[in-house]
Amino acid sequence: MNFSRLTIVGGFLGFAGLLVLALSAAMPQSDPATPAPLTIAPAWKLKDLDGQLVDSAQFKGKVVVIDFWATWCVPCRSEIPGYVALQKKYGKDGLAIVGISLDTVAPAEVKQFVAQNHMNYPVVIGDESVTAIFGGVDAIPTTFIVDRQGNIRYRKVGAEGEAAFEKRLLPWLK
Repeated sequence: MNFSRLTIVGGFLGFAGLLVLALSAAMPQSDPATPAPLTIAPAWKLKDLDGQLVDSAQFKGKVVVIDFWATWCVPCRSEIPGYVALQKKYGKDGLAIVGISLDTVAPAEVKQFVAQNHMNYPVVIGDESVTAIFGGVDAIPTTFIVDRQGNIRYRKVGAEGEAAFEKRLLPWLK
């Protein structure tokens, strides 16, 4: 490769890196008390573990936690008891947790995992198209908090303890 090609490729990679930084900065990741640019949550329709269609519109007016996860993901598994507890505690206040499984195993295997872990919230089967509309999911767990107006208020990558996540969630439930 000659120098001019290397310069063009390097320039493109630098631009791509800046683009990734700009896009990740545009996705709110700050504490709820800190003003952040609003991003409207994308609409989606996915099948649940029984093959029934679940539409994001079903959750209109609720605070929605969207958790991209998989049964084989150890950090994902560690968060599930906390999400079960939060759904039980705040479901009456308009909280809806939705697990989007990125497993490649049969839905029946995911359904068995859900039952064994007493998951009390809807779990749907995701794919690359749904991760793309959320701006890409490069690692799991990746979790979003969507306010009652349909705006993404928080995005996290990686596991977070139940108490810390609850503190992030509470301002949107009020």
